[in-house]
Amino acid sequence: MTPIATYRLQLRPDFTFQAAARAVPYLASLGVSHLHLSPVLEALPGSTHGYDVTDHSRIRGELGGEEGLRRLAAAALRHGLGLVVDLVPNHMSSVARHNRALWEVLREGPASPYARWFDIEWDAGGGKVLLPVLGGRIGDVRNRLRVEPGEGPGSGVLRYEDHVFPLRDGTASLPFAELLDAQWYRLGWWRLARTELNYRRFFTISELIGVRVEDPEVFAATHGKVLELVREGVIEGLRIDHPDGLADPEAYLERLHAATGGRCWTVVEKILTGEERLPARWPVDGTTGYDALRYVDGLFVDGPGAERLTEAYRAFAGPAPDRGGIWEPTVRRAMDWVVTHELATELSLLTRTAGRICAADPVLRDHAPWALRTATTELMVRLPVYRPYRIGGQEVLTEEAAREAKETFAVEEEAVAVDVIRDLALGRLGEGPDHTAFRARFAQTASALRAKSVEDTAFYRYTPLLSANEVGGDPGRPAVSPQEFHGYAARLARDWPATGTVLSTHDTKRGGDVRAAIAVLSQCPERWAGLLDELTAASPVPAPDPHLAWSAWQTAFGLGPDLAAVPGRPGDALLKAVREAGLRTTWTEPDPGYEQAVTDFVAAWPPGGPPELTKAVRELAPHTRANALGAALVQLTMPGVPELYQGTERTCRTLVDPDNRRPFTAGEPDERTALTRAALRLRRHFPEIFGDSGRYAPLTAAGPAADHCLAFVRSGAVVTAVTRLSLRLAESGGWAGTVLELPDGPWFDLLAGQRRVEGGAVVLAELFADRPVALLSRLAVPEEPSVPL
Repeated sequence: MTPIATYRLQLRPDFTFQAAARAVPYLASLGVSHLHLSPVLEALPGSTHGYDVTDHSRIRGELGGEEGLRRLAAAALRHGLGLVVDLVPNHMSSVARHNRALWEVLREGPASPYARWFDIEWDAGGGKVLLPVLGGRIGDVRNRLRVEPGEGPGSGVLRYEDHVFPLRDGTASLPFAELLDAQWYRLGWWRLARTELNYRRFFTISELIGVRVEDPEVFAATHGKVLELVREGVIEGLRIDHPDGLADPEAYLERLHAATGGRCWTVVEKILTGEERLPARWPVDGTTGYDALRYVDGLFVDGPGAERLTEAYRAFAGPAPDRGGIWEPTVRRAMDWVVTHELATELSLLTRTAGRICAADPVLRDHAPWALRTATTELMVRLPVYRPYRIGGQEVLTEEAAREAKETFAVEEEAVAVDVIRDLALGRLGEGPDHTAFRARFAQTASALRAKSVEDTAFYRYTPLLSANEVGGDPGRPAVSPQEFHGYAARLARDWPATGTVLSTHDTKRGGDVRAAIAVLSQCPERWAGLLDELTAASPVPAPDPHLAWSAWQTAFGLGPDLAAVPGRPGDALLKAVREAGLRTTWTEPDPGYEQAVTDFVAAWPPGGPPELTKAVRELAPHTRANALGAALVQLTMPGVPELYQGTERTCRTLVDPDNRRPFTAGEPDERTALTRAALRLRRHFPEIFGDSGRYAPLTAAGPAADHCLAFVRSGAVVTAVTRLSLRLAESGGWAGTVLELPDGPWFDLLAGQRRVEGGAVVLAELFADRPVALLSRLAVPEEPSVPL
């Protein structure tokens, strides 16, 4: 069944199935229809997220095991709720002592029946799997390696600190140097992962090994338990994590759809770029909602103001055009760095595979490896999307990208090689194991490249308006007009009415309320620039550089009243930001002096922030409120299935790790809670208004402030109206002379005690007299008691 709304809970050893069951009555009272659970399969002990799966055949014991999950499902069912589960098909933990499949491969080598589970290039490793786990070169850590006896005769294990590895049968008694050489794996310095790794991983994380779910036997083994729970009705929906990492997402989704019998609501974590759309033939209900997040957030960004804010950013921070000064060159510089350094091992694999194909083809054999490598790099960094695939007969990997790549080359060999790489990536140059492997790995590497270079690098280098730097967002063009939003929403209602929509997730870099506050700055760029000058002059410890200062103060402004709520939170977030940016320090090559300067700068702030900042937060609070309530109401009533991330039914100012993955806790209800209950109660009582057959139509205001109102009607029965750019509205004289033409009434305002509103031309100054949003229904909705947690 299609959910009415979902509520995401982060399960962890300190928030188990039993804890989730205790929250069920409260969550049901909000009006959601399904609990959305983070991954539930067995994971690395102590994992706070569950994406490091270790055993697909078991429900995670630390959460309560299968019995605990079934009890949670039963408790949820008693309150009318179903379960949606986060499914991780692309990767699992590479910690061998917890991953039985990988353990057997390391013990038995390519002859192991589990060898087909993983993309291991045995030849590239000299017949061994490189395990980059050592803290230094093996000669430097030799005394920390030891052999211990195993359970059977002639068996044993090799230990390094908390790592344990199996020994190949019959090798336990060999001299140590021979013993190491006799294994199916090679222990290596962790830095070798960049250039020597010979197994597919998740992005650049060597601790997560890729899984070959394109193999039918591997699919069956890794999906059996989840499919069993689907067939039994314990699980009613699936969120598919990172489908772009799969060899063939469409084929995988078709197999999954067949295996579930189409009984599951299924959404994919597909990040759409620009005007890219989800392939219509994919047998899913839609995306997890990052595309909706971009359109909703963009409504509350002032376009011209954002441009002036960018000018102020360049004047204050002084970034070079390709190091954060201009969005597109910043992305390109980041992509060049990531593909040649962080993904060097993946690039080498693609070059070797293309070289083998060319060497075996009389027409292609003259292409030099260096030309193929350069062509692969230049084409991949110009992909306009996360990975190439066909939509309506057109390649998303465009001929324009190939032309642009060729224009950069002065050497003919490179230019000609671009055509070869393009055709290999699109499957135009024949079939064979290497052809298939190249096509899949090119796409998989392309998605990793874009994610790491855009989301995890460029977003931290280009920071004029931090609220725009969100997954699926476009910091170079953060504003969305009402007309653009209406067009997007109408497409969803027509093509993907059951798609997911979100404002906050476990992966958002800043929660929706933090982004709502920061977006206000696009309406007052000059005031922000002046405030920065004041803060700079008053700071007892100077920022290590102006770019950091700009990002730090925007972060502090976004947290607002919660700045002092979690000790160390701003400092931790900023250390993550400078490491991700990679301009002055990185995760792998830290600059202790610079990082200490960041810590000292934040630590010197007064509790709650400097008075200049708290004054600005207080004075702009009404406009933060307008943004936050407006975004929430739009997301809850637009086409699609809205998801609430834990805690966001109330004001919730959070940053990325650890905030986004902390255990669920109850909080005091507030104005947002009332809005959430009203919208979800409406969806529950009248699902036909919002479901697959629900219609969407824009409503247009008339008058001098018309552009400050975003309004739409669902199925002729429910109207959403919100205030946009409220600071600019106040500065221009407010709602005077502006009306919204409602369909014939009467209507009931569900956010104002079901106050009656007559249809026709409604004066917006009256409609928004008490709050910047309105939710109108043709029918009164019965009041329901809330349930405290």
